[in-house]
Amino acid sequence: MRVWSPRTSSRAESSVQEGGAITSVLSECQRPNSFAAWILTLAVLLLALTAGTSAQQLAKRLILKDGSYQLATQWEVKGDRVRYLSAERNEWEEVPNSLVDWAATDKWEKDREAGASTPEAVALDKEIEAERAAEEAKTPQVVPGLHLPEEGSVVLLDTFENQPQLVELLQSGGELNRNRKENILRAAINPIASSKQTIELEGLHAKVQAHIALPSVYVNLSLPEGSNAGPQQPQQPQQAEQPWDRFHIVRMQLKKDKRIVGELKVSPIGRVSQEQNLVPTTSQRLTGGWVMVTPTKPLEAGEYAVVELMGTEGMNTFVWDFGINPSAPANAGVLKPEPQIQKP
Repeated sequence: MRVWSPRTSSRAESSVQEGGAITSVLSECQRPNSFAAWILTLAVLLLALTAGTSAQQLAKRLILKDGSYQLATQWEVKGDRVRYLSAERNEWEEVPNSLVDWAATDKWEKDREAGASTPEAVALDKEIEAERAAEEAKTPQVVPGLHLPEEGSVVLLDTFENQPQLVELLQSGGELNRNRKENILRAAINPIASSKQTIELEGLHAKVQAHIALPSVYVNLSLPEGSNAGPQQPQQPQQAEQPWDRFHIVRMQLKKDKRIVGELKVSPIGRVSQEQNLVPTTSQRLTGGWVMVTPTKPLEAGEYAVVELMGTEGMNTFVWDFGINPSAPANAGVLKPEPQIQKP
C-alpha cells in the first residue's frame, strides 16, 4: 500500500518490473519445444496490457480540492484516509480525506454517466466555437457554403446555371476627356458657362458580366493590419474618415468605343460638380469591414459601374465596372459554394 504524496509517477519502476517479467518470459520461451507455451504467454501479456488500458479508460476521477485529480478504479474511506486503487499504477494508495473534493468528484461521475461533456471538453468546444465565429465575422456568408474572401476587395454575387457565384470586380481608371477646344471656345464666348469633362472607360463591355438582373455587390477596401502599399512615404496629414455608405452604382452610357461613367462640370472660378446616372440602391453594413450594395429594382441589360462618392472631393475616377447580360458566357475565376457534407 502506498501513502499519498504530491503526485509523482511510478511508471519507471513499473516499467523495470514489467521489463524484467517480459525478459524472463521470453527466456523461458527460448527453450526447446516451448512454442505452445510462447503463444500462451503472449496471449496472457496482451490480455494484461488490454486490461490495463481498459482500467484507465473506465477509471473514475478522485478530484482534490486543489483542482488536480487521481485516476482510480475504486476507493474506500478509512477513518481520515481514502484508499484508492490507482488506474495508472494498479496499486493501492492513500490520500487524506480532508483533501478530497467529494462534491466535485460526485458531480463528475454523474455527468459522465449522463453522457455530459467534461469541463475540459466544454472549454475546448467554447474556444473552437469562438475562433470559428471570429473567422466567420471576417468572411460573412452570403449564401449557404459561400463566404466573402478574407482580403478586402469588391465582389459581385451572380447566379450562373442555377449556381450562386462570387466574381471579383477589377478597378478601372476612368480617363478624363477634357474637350479642350470646346471648353476654351465656350469659355471665350461665354465666361459664365461651365466647361464639361467626361469620365470614360475604354471598350464597350466590361470583363465581368452578371447573368441576373438583381446582383448584390460587396465592397471592402480596408487594408490588412501592418500592410504597406509600397516604399515608406513621408507622413501625410490624417484624412477625414469617409462614410461607409459612399459606394453607389451608376449606369454607363455607350459612345463610339467607350463607356461614359459620368460628367464633370467646372465653372470659371474652379467650382466642380458631377453628374452621374445613379441607380437607386440600398447599403447594408456587414461584419469584417464589408458593405453590401444592392439595387432596389432589377437592372436592365447594359453596362454599369460601382463608384465611390467622396463628398466634397467628388467622385473617385477609378471605378469597378460590370455588365448585365443573361446570355453572357461564364465568368472566369469565380468562387463557388463549398460542398455541403451530409450528416449520417
